[in-house]
Amino acid sequence: MTWPAYLALHESGELKRRAEEAVEALRACRICPRDCGVDRLADRKMACRVGRRARVSAHFAHFGEEDCLRGYNGSGTIFFSFCNLRCVFCQNWETSQEGSGAEVDAATLAGMMLSLQERGCHNINFVTPEHVVPQLLEALVLAVERGLRLPLVYNTSAYDSLESLRWMDGLVDLYMPDFKVWRPETAVRLLKAADYPEVARRVIREMHRQVGQLVLGAEGLARRGLLIRHLVMPGGLEETREILGWIARELGTDTYVNVMDQYHPDGRVLREPERFAELTRPLHSHEHVQALQLAREAGLRRIDERRPHPRLFARRSLGLWL
Repeated sequence: MTWPAYLALHESGELKRRAEEAVEALRACRICPRDCGVDRLADRKMACRVGRRARVSAHFAHFGEEDCLRGYNGSGTIFFSFCNLRCVFCQNWETSQEGSGAEVDAATLAGMMLSLQERGCHNINFVTPEHVVPQLLEALVLAVERGLRLPLVYNTSAYDSLESLRWMDGLVDLYMPDFKVWRPETAVRLLKAADYPEVARRVIREMHRQVGQLVLGAEGLARRGLLIRHLVMPGGLEETREILGWIARELGTDTYVNVMDQYHPDGRVLREPERFAELTRPLHSHEHVQALQLAREAGLRRIDERRPHPRLFARRSLGLWL
C-alpha cells in the first residue's frame, strides 16, 4: 500500500477531482451534520461561522498529543477556528467559539503543512476539520504538488458527515475522533446537538472501516489506523461505561482508546455556573481510576491512561499499552 495514502490518489488525479467536488459542495453546504444549505462559496456563514476560506488559529509542532503521534519532533498541528458544536465546557473557547485566528487561502494553508514538514514533525494533524473539509482538500492538492509526504491525522469531535468522510477515504492515514457523550439529552444540553451520539457512532464505524486498528511503525510512531479519545466528565461514568462498551463490541477489543482525565471547568461553565453546576468542579482522581477499570471490564486492551496536565505539553516516554 502506498504511504502516505494520499500519494496514490494524487498520482491518479483523484485527489484533485475530490477537492473540486468538495469545494463545489460549499454552494449549498451540507459538509457537516448541521445541513445548513447556505452558499459558502458566496462567503455566507451559518452554524460553523466559516465562509469560503478556512480560518486557522495556530499551527505548530505539538508535544501534547498521544505519544505515538508526537514522537520526538512533535505532531504538526493545524488548529482550525470555530466549530460545528457548542460544547459548554470547551477548553479552547477562544478558538472554537470566538474564532481567534485569521482566514487563510489554499496556498497559505498548504504552506503551513509544508513548514511543519520542514520542522521535522511526524505528521500533519488537522484539529477540528469537520466544517472545512473542502478547504483542507483544496490546500492538500497544492501541498502534495510542492512535496508534502507526511501522513495525515484527522482529529475530530466525531460530528462529521459521511459525505466528508467519503472525500477523505484513501487520503487519511490516522483518524482520531473524540467520542464525547452517549445520551441525546446530554448532547443537546452540553453540545447543542441532540443527534451527536448517533452521528458519532456512525462516523466512527466508517473511520474504522477505512483505516482499521492502529498500526505502529518505527520507534512506536502511529502509521495507520484509528485512535479514539474519550474525555471523562464529572459524574459521567455511566455514559463512559456505555461508550467504552460500544467501542469494544462494535470495533473490537484491540481498538486504541485514550481515556482522558483532563476535564476542568471552562467555557460557558465558568460564565454560567448556575446552569451547569455539576460541571464546575475538576474530575476527581477516583473517577478516572473507575473509568480505566470500566475500559478493562469492557475488554479493551490498548488503553492510553496517561495523565498530562491540561496546560502543559510534557515529554513522556513511548509505550503505554496495558
